[in-house]
Amino acid sequence: MPRPTTSCLHDPVMLAPLKVLEQLKARLHETIGTLPLGQPGGYASLILELPHGLGIAPDLAGPQFHFAHNHRGDLRAGYGIAGEWRARGPDRLRILRAAAKGVAANWQHMDPDETGFLGFGMLGFAASPNESPNAGLAELPNAIFWLPELALCSHDGQAALILTTALPMGIDSLLTRWQNQLDQIVPLLDLPALDPLTPAHLDRGLSTPDQEDWRELVFAALDEIDQERLRKVVLCRRLRLTGQRRFDLTRLNAALTYLFPSCQVVSIRRHRTSFVAATPERLFTQRRDRIEADAIAGTACRAEDAERDAQITRGLRTCEKNLREHQVVVEAVTEALSQCSRSLEPPDGPRILQLNNVQHLRSIVRGELHPDVDVFRLAELLHPTPATNGQPRQEARDWLDRSEPLERGWYTGAAGIVEPDLTGELWVLLRCARISERIADLYAGAGIVAGSDPMSEWEETEHKLAAMSTALQFA
Repeated sequence: MPRPTTSCLHDPVMLAPLKVLEQLKARLHETIGTLPLGQPGGYASLILELPHGLGIAPDLAGPQFHFAHNHRGDLRAGYGIAGEWRARGPDRLRILRAAAKGVAANWQHMDPDETGFLGFGMLGFAASPNESPNAGLAELPNAIFWLPELALCSHDGQAALILTTALPMGIDSLLTRWQNQLDQIVPLLDLPALDPLTPAHLDRGLSTPDQEDWRELVFAALDEIDQERLRKVVLCRRLRLTGQRRFDLTRLNAALTYLFPSCQVVSIRRHRTSFVAATPERLFTQRRDRIEADAIAGTACRAEDAERDAQITRGLRTCEKNLREHQVVVEAVTEALSQCSRSLEPPDGPRILQLNNVQHLRSIVRGELHPDVDVFRLAELLHPTPATNGQPRQEARDWLDRSEPLERGWYTGAAGIVEPDLTGELWVLLRCARISERIADLYAGAGIVAGSDPMSEWEETEHKLAAMSTALQFA
């Protein structure tokens, strides 16, 4: 965790963006020589303190990722590529784990301002390890471990800028490159928040599946459940929206952060298209040998009238169908974590997780991990959960591969931050959109269990799609 410092960047006279830029460049000149740039192989990171915490990361040209959680005051963003490793197929996470272990063994950090921050990587992957390269999110690889060249990290009012390079590297060329990157990003860090745009009309396009095909798909799933081949399966929809203007990613991230402060806002861009999510569901958080994992399943709408909203909440707490759907997820998460934990606490929940547009049943499973368990192993064990796939896991996955009329891409995959010790946090990619210019393909799903009604499940997906569609109106 970052700790207080006495850096001169906290001096109020230094807070103007140009003065901060000058100070950071001077600090870069002073400290770049401490990096082991002549060392053969490995990576080196230089951490420079910023004068205050950050709320929104700026949008720059080129590859980037952005994770922000309003209520927790956390932000991580990465720009450019210092190193990347890709994989696909059943062994994708084991392949990336081997690469990440190699990085961790040869990754040196210099923190001259004693911020306590460290460099970090991003791990992200699609829903299915075998999805074709021509899927709707083809611009993102099936699975990737990515070290950004320039990163921003903000927590609890403190922030740092992190520069990372592969080794060996010449000091003169690196200094020029990093100065240019500071020129690009630092003046944007203190820009005032963008004024909200007038809500724009979005043209609603095709849904895949459409309502009639959805109805048949739900009945087919219920037949599998009646035959006891499945306990639960999660069906997904894709809806295309077209805007009147090119969608602005900075405004979209700001809108999502404002509208859904208890969600993790995720934005990832590799090429021309961006993948954006506002997800309420954490796959897990690992801190050293401690683990917390979310079990979220069971959904109801919200109401503007307070009395009606409270009535819906009470109904969700007592709904036999929703409680049964929730328990399937709790049992699966507990079983997965039992394979890598010394001890597990009884699940905490279910409680109500209320968002602006929907509310969910949520439980948290906590425990103490065995030694040498890392984010890659946890991702293998926990993904996909019954909340996004079904139960039993493999049977549900096989049925969806045969029956679902679209490829999910990164929807219901996972992404998050990997620390240098290979601990970290991943989030399930829900309430998502793939965005290119004026086109946005939105994704949402619903869990089918015994007693599910096709039209009720369709309405549930409509409520979930509204999260992204509402924010897109202001982007």
